Amino acid sequence: MSSVEDVIKEKLKLLPDSPGVYIMLDSDSNVIYVGKARVLKNRVRQYFHGNAKTEKVSKMVSNIADFNYIITDTEIEALALENNLIKKYKPKYNILLKDDKTYPYIKADVKSDFPSFFVTRKIVRDGSRYFGPFMGGINCKDILETLQLTFGVRLCHTKITDKPQRECLNFHIGRCFAPCAHKITREEYAKKVEDAISFLDGNLKPAQKLLNEKMLAAADSENFELAIDYKNKLEMLGKLEDKRITSLERNIDADIIAYATNGLYSAVNVLTTRGGIMQGGHSYALEDAALDDSEALTGFVTSYYQTRVPPEEIILGECEAELLQQYFRQQHKKSVDITFAKQGVKFRLLQMAQKNAEDFLEKSIDKIKHRDDMTVNACARLQDILRLKRYPKRMECFDISNVSGVDKVGSMVVFSDGEPDKSSYRRFKIKTVEGADDFASLKEMLERRFKKLGTDEEEKFPRPDLVIIDGGKGQLDAVKEVFDELGLDIDLVSLAKKEEEIFTVASSESVKLSHRDFSLQMLQRIRDEAHRFAITYFRNLHSKRNLASVLSEIDGVGKQKRDALLEKFGSLDRILSAPEEEISTTPGIGPVLAKKIKTYLEENL
Repeated sequence: MSSVEDVIKEKLKLLPDSPGVYIMLDSDSNVIYVGKARVLKNRVRQYFHGNAKTEKVSKMVSNIADFNYIITDTEIEALALENNLIKKYKPKYNILLKDDKTYPYIKADVKSDFPSFFVTRKIVRDGSRYFGPFMGGINCKDILETLQLTFGVRLCHTKITDKPQRECLNFHIGRCFAPCAHKITREEYAKKVEDAISFLDGNLKPAQKLLNEKMLAAADSENFELAIDYKNKLEMLGKLEDKRITSLERNIDADIIAYATNGLYSAVNVLTTRGGIMQGGHSYALEDAALDDSEALTGFVTSYYQTRVPPEEIILGECEAELLQQYFRQQHKKSVDITFAKQGVKFRLLQMAQKNAEDFLEKSIDKIKHRDDMTVNACARLQDILRLKRYPKRMECFDISNVSGVDKVGSMVVFSDGEPDKSSYRRFKIKTVEGADDFASLKEMLERRFKKLGTDEEEKFPRPDLVIIDGGKGQLDAVKEVFDELGLDIDLVSLAKKEEEIFTVASSESVKLSHRDFSLQMLQRIRDEAHRFAITYFRNLHSKRNLASVLSEIDGVGKQKRDALLEKFGSLDRILSAPEEEISTTPGIGPVLAKKIKTYLEENL
């Protein structure tokens, strides 16, 4: 019996009867799976005893070299902790929603005196109302324009002060009641907002009636362009009405979630209904080594709603319903009905989601296998080919960008299990280097990044398993000197562009792989991504520097007004393409100065 088996056998004897979270580790101490348990002793032992395990679970267990656990007071606390640890460690055998797509919502800042409506993809618990998600061919821009055409609510972010401002074009064409210009009282505007929110909640009839009246009036006055606009909006509302499920109550906001697995690969389908209207759906390919479908589905639900507003009801198959209800009350401060439908329209919707999940799984298996070859399998092969000390779960690649030493910037991109981890990307402004000295700039960036190791910041910037440098043997040796100065024991390689040769510190000879090799392609992806990220940052800085310089030449545009224009538009191209009316809504910029700015830019650029 191996020492690993001895360690696990002894630790299994010491497991408590408490709820908590267990953390599975591989031979390199990488976290490969995180799970929660009502009774730690029973749940963890199931992985190592008995044969009734899926192929995916068996594969995961074969990679376990050790495990840890954290005791919690309740299973709810364990579920919340499990979510946080999955987000932190990104284990390869947990649900990560790798092909996730964020759908847009319409946000109403109802806590303000004069709420504005706008599109967002980010949900923040700030007391605002969120409507959506909008999918299935429904354009948020059309919805917002309908709100403004019908109810006259504002779509801008203009700050409303005690001093009335000059009304914009939308007021003059009858699209906004201009609360910023004090053309409407707070009470009157609140009624408009109430009607707009009723519309977003699914009450379409008043909007259809008003739009039809406006269309006929525009046609009578021979304003045919406007009449066509109203007609298009009516057709859009008709599409929304067509999506209504006639046998589902109009006040029902529900997501229908179904899970399918073949023991090795899994998929989930989510159908979304709001106000009794079917908004659409989306399927997800999953990595998961849960012991049963109920655990897997529960894990998906908690992960899915980390960045989404939970609906009033979630309809799904077998899961830990009571646990999920408690979880939503605790984590989202919201009561969510968890329904296991067995008959009626909700059951038919669940069957529809189940068929979609099974169909997606069947058609996506080859794609999932290919993705594994391009990512985790490529990482494992890279460890073998380059004789790396550890499996390269976290890879970091660095790049420098500047023109003639101006606006020097650096980028750090991170790949986790062979896929971009964009939340971990970092940008650096080079502070100490004079002129165009790329190596000195790279040295400064590496020192700033790796001095965080061993400090409180290592939580945010964990130690990488592999660092990749763009260049040949010379660049690699120079960076190795920096590593030696800092006392870093981290695998380091470089990738030379011309022949795409890989250099390691262990040999003067390069490693040459076929251009069809997935391991080489993965290194190329991270190298190219670092270059793209650095170039984008440089262009943004350079553009803002040029924008500030050009604006300073316009009489009447001081620092505060320049800063306001920079914050609102960000680039010369966006100011040039913006109408004068939009420029004039910038704080401190009225119609006269907006015209002056627009004229100057058009004549001089």
